[in-house]
Amino acid sequence: MGLRPRLDVSRLRTDDGVPKARLAASQLRRHRRIVDAVIELAEKGGFEGVRLRDVAEVSEVALGTLYKYFHSKEDILLFALTEELEKLEHAMAAHPVDGASPLTRVTRFFERATRGMTYRPQFARAMLRAMASGDVQVASKVAGFHARMTRLIVAALRGKPVDLSRDISAATSTERERQVAFMLQNIWFASLVGWAGGLHPTRDIAARIRTAAALMHTKSSED
Repeated sequence: MGLRPRLDVSRLRTDDGVPKARLAASQLRRHRRIVDAVIELAEKGGFEGVRLRDVAEVSEVALGTLYKYFHSKEDILLFALTEELEKLEHAMAAHPVDGASPLTRVTRFFERATRGMTYRPQFARAMLRAMASGDVQVASKVAGFHARMTRLIVAALRGKPVDLSRDISAATSTERERQVAFMLQNIWFASLVGWAGGLHPTRDIAARIRTAAALMHTKSSED
């Protein structure tokens, strides 16, 4: 996946709503160390290997200070997931998936997304656990992830580069495109969970997406 992206401070806020772009450089470095510590711990021990006291120790940040940035390990893992999604967004903007049909393009998109999600297996499993935690305090992060994935899927369906200059709320997708994206994301997530549980290899994930997309296309043609 290449180098880890520079921290995008424009979208960070403290618990009291203060934009983190206003924070001192030392505070931003502390924030970065916390996220990197969680990634390191998750790579070694998965979700259960991430304990906030250990995160504080590895990042050399006091536990009380850590809670000023994040309220839980799920919160930090979902921030790390957002960073992974940003890599995918920039890759899709610079190098859109090719293919003669929407079916081919969306399959290739999910192949790319799956590689990006699973190349560090333990970390991937931890992120999946965080997404499925049911923590209402991180629900907005999960919803944001799905909205941004929808934009990427629609771009793949249309065979166009994703436009990152537009706000996600200004998306121009049709209702059908959003429905297709919603269904494919659900199948992708369920397939990732199956992979995380050892039920099937990663190569099966894209195959299941292709089957689902093909069935949707067939149903649409019949209608």
